[in-house]
Amino acid sequence: MKSGKILLLFGSSGDLGTAALNYFLTQNYDHYYIFSRNKIGTEIGKKNYDLIITENLTVEENVAEAFAKVKKQSDLNYFLFSTIGAFFGGKSIAETEYTDLQKMIGTNFYTSFLIAKHFSALIDGTKGGSICFTSASSGFEPEAGKAAYNISKNALNFLVESLALEGKEIGLRANAVAPFAIDTPSNREWMKDLSRLISPGEICRVVQTLFGDETATGRIIPLPADL
Repeated sequence: MKSGKILLLFGSSGDLGTAALNYFLTQNYDHYYIFSRNKIGTEIGKKNYDLIITENLTVEENVAEAFAKVKKQSDLNYFLFSTIGAFFGGKSIAETEYTDLQKMIGTNFYTSFLIAKHFSALIDGTKGGSICFTSASSGFEPEAGKAAYNISKNALNFLVESLALEGKEIGLRANAVAPFAIDTPSNREWMKDLSRLISPGEICRVVQTLFGDETATGRIIPLPADL
């Protein structure tokens, strides 16, 4: 008998979050847990979901409270996609305020670490599953004016690789997508080469492919693929 599939989606607002919600609702999951700091604008035409409003996810108590609302069953597979992230750029290291660095590390790394920690606990003792984070291509190599952002994404990449190693013991696979820039109206205003933009829908399709590939773990996928 085929095991049931449960999807957890963190960051269900914004351009990527909204696209992810719309995309994954069309996929074959038995139940959805949708985590958002705000009420979502998407009309959900399904009954098999829980909408969970979250507080600041850099605080572990809030993350633990969110995961406590997920029903754990030993005969289920769990999948998690996090679109959570923030950007800061345009300033040198000398110009960057410490609070800006804290915000990048907090949103892009601490939140991901806590989600990884509590998802690992959820997975342990079940059929297993897969988690995918949203990194960035600039996390692979430094760029001037983006130190705080790039450092936070590089830390996320290392988290994914570490989680992939540890996850083998509990049937947990860990990956990340690393877009150069997401195709949004605001990004189109400054991007000269539009071919380097990746659509939210394409990102979601890559994530779904990673979820379906039982050999995929420890991968950080640059997007577009020719980067």
